[in-house]
Amino acid sequence: MTALDVDVVRTPTDMDLERRLLAVYTAACQWLDTHQPDVVAIERVFAQNQVSTAMGTAQAGGVIALAAGQRDVPVRFHTPSEVKAAVTGSGRADKAQVTAMVTRILGMQTTPRPADAADALALAICHCWRGPMAERMMAAQRQAEDAAARHREKIAAARERAAPNRSAGGAAPDRTAAATAGERRGA
Repeated sequence: MTALDVDVVRTPTDMDLERRLLAVYTAACQWLDTHQPDVVAIERVFAQNQVSTAMGTAQAGGVIALAAGQRDVPVRFHTPSEVKAAVTGSGRADKAQVTAMVTRILGMQTTPRPADAADALALAICHCWRGPMAERMMAAQRQAEDAAARHREKIAAARERAAPNRSAGGAAPDRTAAATAGERRGA
């Protein structure tokens, strides 16, 4: 596995949000147009203690997903613990462990800088290793859902064929009333 390129988009914290997102979007468009990837992997964000950090990361991921979607490039999401587990073997690994493993896996002479670059490379490694399995699982899920839908359609068609013919004589006869009338005659 070889890393072709890595970069980190930095924006000033005092910059208006729309300007920051525009900078991320512009950089994503440039990267997508330059490298033309088959898939884009984005960190799936969830908020625990730092809601504002999670929100900003999710917004940045959203504009990257938008840029990919505009180019018909599929987007896949991976959780931070999934990335850490894929690269280090532990979902609780720290940044130093992730950086060391990324450096080793990619055979890099120096560690990627800044630390966010190592995180981005770890995300790419995770997707390369786990993505094909996830794709197969998603395809199997779609096949199972399609088979279930076909099965439901067959059952509905069989029920419709088995239903009494309502078009010839109007409404179907009331079986309860017919049975009651028959019981009276036989008594």
